[in-house]
Amino acid sequence: MSEIVLYGADWCGDCRRAKAWLREHEVPFTDVDVEHDDAARDKAIEIAGGRKNIPVIVLPDGAVLVEPTTTQLAQAIKR
Repeated sequence: MSEIVLYGADWCGDCRRAKAWLREHEVPFTDVDVEHDDAARDKAIEIAGGRKNIPVIVLPDGAVLVEPTTTQLAQAIKR
């Protein structure tokens, strides 16, 4: 299984919540900071279909979650 990629920023509450959930459930992920990396920010917007909401979470199967609730994240991970 490939690793999950989470595009987010340290100041983002939803990003912190998603990262905490992933860590708590021992789900490996790559954290990409969109605040300090213009290319990463552009990539996150592209992946999210033009939306600028974060976090943008890319699952190993290619599915994308944009600003998911904890329940949505848990359901997507357990698929």
